[in-house]
Order: sequence, then structure tokens, then C-alpha cells
Amino acid sequence: MLDKVLIANRGEIALRILRACKELGIRTVAVHSKADRELMHVRLADEAVCIGPASSAQSYLNIPALISAAEVTDASAIHPGYGFLSENANFAEQVERSGFVFIGPRAETIRLMGDKVSAIESMKKAGVPTVPGSDGALPDDDDAVLATARRIGYPVIIKAAAGGGGRGMRVVHSEANLLSAVSVTQSEANSAFGDGTVYMEKFLEEPRHVEVQVLADGQGNAIHLFDRDCSLQRRHQKVLEEAPAPHIDPEARAQVLKACTDACLEIGYRGAGTFEFLYEKGQFFFIEMNTRVQVEHPVTEMVTGVDIVKQQLLIASGQPLSIRQQDVEVKGHAFECRINAEDARTFMPSPGKVTLYHAPGGLGVRMDSHLYTGYSVPPHYDSLIGKLITWGADRTNALTRMRNALDELLVEGIKTNIDLQKDLVRDSAFQQGGVNIHYLEKKLGG
Repeated sequence: MLDKVLIANRGEIALRILRACKELGIRTVAVHSKADRELMHVRLADEAVCIGPASSAQSYLNIPALISAAEVTDASAIHPGYGFLSENANFAEQVERSGFVFIGPRAETIRLMGDKVSAIESMKKAGVPTVPGSDGALPDDDDAVLATARRIGYPVIIKAAAGGGGRGMRVVHSEANLLSAVSVTQSEANSAFGDGTVYMEKFLEEPRHVEVQVLADGQGNAIHLFDRDCSLQRRHQKVLEEAPAPHIDPEARAQVLKACTDACLEIGYRGAGTFEFLYEKGQFFFIEMNTRVQVEHPVTEMVTGVDIVKQQLLIASGQPLSIRQQDVEVKGHAFECRINAEDARTFMPSPGKVTLYHAPGGLGVRMDSHLYTGYSVPPHYDSLIGKLITWGADRTNALTRMRNALDELLVEGIKTNIDLQKDLVRDSAFQQGGVNIHYLEKKLGG
């Protein structure tokens, strides 16, 4: 078992990792910026190290500072959480070279899946269904680009190979706009990611966002923990998630779940990971793989009973998976509402002091948050301040519990999106299940 883990993150996920470490008897090191010295996990960790000023670039993204903190505290491993450096292959490589365990996949796996073109190519080889597309980077040949679009059929979407978070993509509905769209996307990709490589895919009109959670030990064992629906999104950012995904064709589900575990074995995957798909008309289409723990992992934990973060720690310790696929079953249904410090109408961030915080409770209710009364939400980082999760014997029961829990949740002193979440869980189309990825933006008026 790992002896001491440095948590290279902040907020609710840092607290989540700390709790998993404590359950396994692993000592913890909390690193923090000067703006984050009052974070809950910093107070609870065995040791704490300030790694720089408020700016992420000088603290949570500062690789030398993180590795130095691991060295001075004699940590044995580093857990990157999500965001920041969690999918940075160079960081994973430097962690391992410095003699520490990186709690995640190998650097070469992160690189493979981080480049959308190579990821799609490897998934095709592994038998994972993919969106019809250019089968690689677009060439510097206008005629070839036009021919590719005609073969795929309009509308198409141009995507940056190194893109992510909704950036570096452009939808094209007609041939007249194609070449200029490719050129603009290449320029944007080069500016944002330092890589102007782009590729083309069929643009699905009304898909859902369905993803598959996997665990693999890098020793020839891989399992899936079934699926989640993350279709309620605004500007490609997830707002509300659930597990399992409702109204999925059983045969298509069985095929894609097996394909994901086969793919893990094919690429020698190690750790927790998520295959993200677009789902339309009974078909799955792979879009990317996240080589880290996801924000929405709790809904899967609630319906399967598997602690995903503890499994990450066990796998990183070198232990083979102790869970067999036949041991995993879905029981009931779960929802997660992301609670953000932002204006529910304008979506502008709302940092400031929390004058009152009350978490809801009751059977099947879980609140993952670093908030406490008197805590000041800093203006320097992502606006996520908590995740409210409910479980029920079925979807209706879980949704009823979520409505009641949101009514109980109190966060005063700052603006939050709690009212938006209250509206969403009472939305008639969402209550029926199966809304597409465009539904929320249309509901909000654009």
C-alpha cells in the first residue's frame, strides 16, 4: 500500500481524495496556493505545503513546485484529481522520473488518448464505435478536404486534435463555408493548444452524451462500471448527470460496455478512466477518453457501490483488481447536481464569503463539498463549490430525493446556481429522461 500521497489539487476533489486515503490508512500531504490556505482538506491533511501565489500557473500548474513538495514531505505518490495537470503527460512522466508514483495512467497512454486523432484511431482498432470522419488529421489539400466532407455528408464538425473543454471546434453546414472554417479552426487550435492539427467528423444533430466508467489495473484486468448520462450541458460544460443513462437500447449498451473493457486491455490502460460517447438513434459514437477521475464519478459509485478513488489508490499501489465484472451490478438510480458559485442567470462567477452553509441530509443523499460557514470562495479558480448527489431505488425516487435535497441546501453570502438546478429537476422533459445535449441551451434561450 502507498505510504503517503500528495494531493495535487484543491476544492471538493482534494477533500474526496483525502477521505479515500484516510480510509486506507494512507497519510496525506495537501498542497495549496496562498489563496487556499483555509481549504477544508488543508486543515485535515497530515501535512500541508504552500506551493505559490493564487495564480494557477504559479501554483497548481507549477510542476517543479509540486515535485519539490513531494520531495520535502517524503511522499510516495501524487494524485492529480481532475483538471489542472491530471491529463498532462509531461507531468505524469516527470512524477515517475522523480521516483514517485503517478496515480493515473502511464504518460504514453495519456498522450495517446489526449490527441483526439490518435485516440480515435486506437479505438477503431479496438472495436469501439466511432463517428464517421476524416480518419486522421485533415491534409493540406483543399480538394481532399472537400472530398472528405462530401463522403461524410453535411453537416460536419471541424475539431482540434489537441482540443478539449468545448474549445477548438466549428460546425459547417455547407461546402461554401468549409475551407474557411478549417482555416479558422486551425489558427484557433494553434493559438490555444500550440498545435494546429484538426480533423473532421459527422455532426450529429440531436445526440445525447453518454459515458462509460472503466477501471483497469494494467496487469491484464479491466472492468466497466456501466454508464452515465451527462447530456444537460451549457457551452459544453456539464451541469447535471445521472446513472445509469435512461432509455438506452440494451443490445447497443452491452456491445459498447464490452468494447470499452476490450479497449482498456488493448492499450494497456491503468487506473480509472471514462469513454465518452455521443448516442443517437440507438447507436454509440466514441468522441474521447478522459484518463482521470471525472467530476461526475459519484453517481456511478452510488449505483454500483464501488469507491472509484479508493480503486485508483489500490491500482497505483500495484494491486490487481479485486473486483470481477460479474460482481458489478447496477442497483437503483442516482443524480448529481453541480453547485457553482455563479449567477444563475448570467453565469458570471460569484466569489466571496459564505455567511451560511447547510448541507442537506437523509437516506440516499450525499454532498461532496469543501464549503463551510465562514469560508471565502476565491476568484481565481473554477466556480464549482460542491456536488449534490442523490440515490433512489428507481429514477423517480432518486429525482424526488434530489428535489427535496435542493430545497434543503443553503448557501448564503454568494450567488449560486441552486435555483437553476431546482428548475431543471422539475423540468417535464428531463423528468421523462433522454434529453439531448442541446436541450439546456435551448431552454435557457441560446
